[in-house]
Amino acid sequence: MFPRLLALFIIVPIVELVLLFTVGARIGLWPTLGIILATAVLGAALTRSQGAKTVARAQAAAASGELPHAEVLDGLMIVIAGAVLLTPGFLTDALGFALLVPPVRAALRRRLVRSLAGRVQFAATAGPPPRPGRPGAPHGDDTVIEAELVEDDS
Repeated sequence: MFPRLLALFIIVPIVELVLLFTVGARIGLWPTLGIILATAVLGAALTRSQGAKTVARAQAAAASGELPHAEVLDGLMIVIAGAVLLTPGFLTDALGFALLVPPVRAALRRRLVRSLAGRVQFAATAGPPPRPGRPGAPHGDDTVIEAELVEDDS
């Protein structure tokens, strides 16, 4: 794993620099900087929009009693997309914009789920969930505690 990450952190910046110099030589410095700035602004706006939609879908899934596993993975990919879109460069921008396309995220999510299927184990607790308004209180615990409020004037 470490050699792959090391190669990634060495190769990606070199490729980005080559692309930036190549594009800059063809269209000029200011248009290249303009493209980089425009993709960062557009990427931030799209990331915010996609993130808000994903949070809403996760809340709806949780409210209906379902695990929002797809939404969590989508959210993770959107966070990664936002991070790479803020990184200056054409290669990282292409990756970031690709991660903001829902069908691309769905395909990556399916592949990730297949990849992790044998490695991740899920555990569930037996019994019904706690009653609303009393987090963590077990069912059948109907103990009533009577109290009296006494104010101290000192």
